[in-house]
Amino acid sequence: MVMADPFSTDHDSPYAAPDDRRGLLIVADDEWFDDAAMLADAAGLRLLGTVPLGQAAARLDMQVGCDVVLLLCHQPDPLLERLIVQVETIAIQNRMAVVLLAGIETLDMAYACMRSPQTQLLCSPDNGDIAAALLAAAHGDAMPHNLHDATHESDGNRLQRLSEEVSRLARTIEALTDRPRPTPPAFDMPARIADRQGGYAAMPAMATIGAATMAETASVTAAQVRDLLRARRLRADFLPGDLFADPAWDMMLDLLAARLEQAHVSVSSLCIASAVPPTTALRWIRTLTDKALVERRADPHDGRRIFIALADDAADQLIRWFGASHRYRAH
Repeated sequence: MVMADPFSTDHDSPYAAPDDRRGLLIVADDEWFDDAAMLADAAGLRLLGTVPLGQAAARLDMQVGCDVVLLLCHQPDPLLERLIVQVETIAIQNRMAVVLLAGIETLDMAYACMRSPQTQLLCSPDNGDIAAALLAAAHGDAMPHNLHDATHESDGNRLQRLSEEVSRLARTIEALTDRPRPTPPAFDMPARIADRQGGYAAMPAMATIGAATMAETASVTAAQVRDLLRARRLRADFLPGDLFADPAWDMMLDLLAARLEQAHVSVSSLCIASAVPPTTALRWIRTLTDKALVERRADPHDGRRIFIALADDAADQLIRWFGASHRYRAH
């Protein structure tokens, strides 16, 4: 803090230089955030404090000047659901950016609680993912009312600059922790992609979700779709798997198979079906949702659970593609 000279004759000078950086509040029960001040500074944010989950609700009610909340929710906790709902409500009211760091066990719950379009949900993220999310919040890229605050530099130059900042902050995050970050779960496809078992896992069909008509099911079956998915996975047995990442297509095929089976698909299951890290899959789910290709559908029996389903138009187009491509795939 820069203090004014008490012997100065300039009585109009401030006691401290103003800090107009966005304010960051970190909510976490994790020693990783012992160096939170350095992390905030590297991201260009002003640290407002770090609070454990048990004290977060009261702190959020009285916190002022908060622009970004970073909430760590890797492990299930009875407080999490209520806390995320509170954070999301404040985010909508105050146009605040939120970064949720979830684990695969808390992914479905966190996704179901999301309401603000300014929230970034990351699952088992690496340092680069966290860096990009914090920089997006710091630059206002996650906040629509500030999207045009940037200078008139070209888009290419701005993207290059942000890329360099992401790399720099990722190195800073890596240097702030001595222990390795959790290894993301494997994304091998089983004989049939099924939802995880657990409190927020997808369930067998309780009611038809976008069921295909008799004419549709006559032209394509769930077994055919899953055979195509398994054939796509076989490529990794012969060639480097990272050459063929196509998460949007894999997720849409999995949703089509589930639709034909009249089954429900949870967010965590869809991330596994994508065969890419969950944070990448979440970005694609948001993209597909924004393009109206997939839809969020609430479980009528449990308001805490959200399913993902193909939009009717997207399902119709996929089925038409199967019919149009059949003669090529049959030879």
